[in-house]
Amino acid sequence: MANFNLNVNGENRQVDVDGSTPLLWVLRDHLNLVGTKYGCGIAQCGSCTVHVDGKVVRSCTTPVSTIGDSKVTTIEGLSEDGTHPVQVAWLEHDVPQCGYCQAGQIMSAVALINENKNPTDEQIANALQGNICRCGTYIRIKAAVKSAAKYS
Repeated sequence: MANFNLNVNGENRQVDVDGSTPLLWVLRDHLNLVGTKYGCGIAQCGSCTVHVDGKVVRSCTTPVSTIGDSKVTTIEGLSEDGTHPVQVAWLEHDVPQCGYCQAGQIMSAVALINENKNPTDEQIANALQGNICRCGTYIRIKAAVKSAAKYS
């Protein structure tokens, strides 16, 4: 076990865990940030997506020891009341279905929009290709991303 000082959602947090513990389990089990979901455990489904220094990271395969001084943002860190433009667009386009992929899809969409305020269909597809939606709402997701980009 070791102490790790993490900056999560703008707050400095300390955890005492084994350095090989995936960031996902640190967030969920030690910091009670359960918006980030466990899906596959092998970085293939995208449900565990968070931002590390603004970049998309699969937290299920990212050891906490690799975080260092980086800033981690989870779905909870986007807004306290669900008013982030991507979250608003998600609801406007009726994207949510089962919830399995939502946090990961939203975090990937936010990262895309932060870098590209007017993404094309192809850019949206490429940015979100690692996020699996079991309900198949990909058309709604794409529409929500386009709407959110206009708000941002």
